[in-house]
Amino acid sequence: MIKKSGDCVALNRQADFIQLHESVPHLCLPMLVPGNDSLHFFTEGDVLYEAMLGSIANAKNTILLESYIFGDDEVGWKFAEALADKVRKGLEVLLHLDAAGTLLRTGNKLEKYLSSHGVRVQWFNRWTWRDPFRYNRRQHRKLLVIDKSDAYIGGFNIHRQSSHSIVGRERWRDAHVRFGNDLAMQAAEMFYAFWDGRVYWSIPENGGVTSVLVPNNSSECRYLLNCFITTLLACAKHFIYLTTPYFVPDTRTMKALINATGRGVDVRILVPGKSNVPLAHWAGHYIYSTLLQEGVRIYEYQPRLMHAKTIVVDGSWGTVGSSNFDYRSFFLNYELNLITRDSILCRKLRDQFLEDLSQADEVNAGRWSARGWSSRLYESVGWTLRSWL
Repeated sequence: MIKKSGDCVALNRQADFIQLHESVPHLCLPMLVPGNDSLHFFTEGDVLYEAMLGSIANAKNTILLESYIFGDDEVGWKFAEALADKVRKGLEVLLHLDAAGTLLRTGNKLEKYLSSHGVRVQWFNRWTWRDPFRYNRRQHRKLLVIDKSDAYIGGFNIHRQSSHSIVGRERWRDAHVRFGNDLAMQAAEMFYAFWDGRVYWSIPENGGVTSVLVPNNSSECRYLLNCFITTLLACAKHFIYLTTPYFVPDTRTMKALINATGRGVDVRILVPGKSNVPLAHWAGHYIYSTLLQEGVRIYEYQPRLMHAKTIVVDGSWGTVGSSNFDYRSFFLNYELNLITRDSILCRKLRDQFLEDLSQADEVNAGRWSARGWSSRLYESVGWTLRSWL
């Protein structure tokens, strides 16, 4: 039923998927229906961590947690102690961490504590001289599943930088979603598959659902998430509101944004005013002029680091997850996003985006074109290295 076609996947109309927008070949979206999945949206780390720790405390059978960063700090130790306590009570607790993301952030003391208390810790792609380039592919997913019935997904890592009570107004601004029912069961299956080394996941053919979890690649498509997101952009009729901490799009995705403005779609992109990865920031600046000339509006968020990864299209499609809008997330890392037609979440994504714009500065095309040669040099360097950022 599923047939490979180029780098994406073409699906016939008897499947529980549909191919959309004939002007964009080989791109497809899952057959989702508008509805209400009772999704809970988080933008504050303290509120999210309290909910996650509450779910862990109420767990009866299994706790499955994967994170890019698990900090050796106040937040990380709260989670470590909560996980250890559930192991003592006989639960299965699996913790999947990325070796690069946690480098210098998860100390030996914390790691020994987790292991000595029975938490099964697995490190993704630790450095090895036998295969050094493997280290460049990261496990960037952020997922917690409790008893296969309660789950969380998004951009928040487990670390102090996202906590208002610890770092105050400088905390990172991020986004996460909580969900249950069949979607949480799917999340558990995807966790176990990835834990066992099965990195290519096939999207289940269960049409008629409102939300689905999508990895950035699958057994049918090397760049699945990129294909889905590009199709979302290609199908927009009214507006595209995109928030990302690292904006370094590939040529096809950038063209989809430009084509949308040509159709009269209101395209707005929200990025950080200051980034924790300067090279990625410069790489994004390199293409500002092109996008601004084509009618794309770009805003830089000022209060703190913007780390949320969300898109809402026409108020009827949305995505929240771990994937940045850049080469690494689309083509190198292992990511996981929620794609949804949940009406309430889509409305919240739109409202939150507009609220964030009130604290952002719009990039002016005229002033941008007048920037100095040193800025242009940094941007050229960043763009040249974009595939490695």
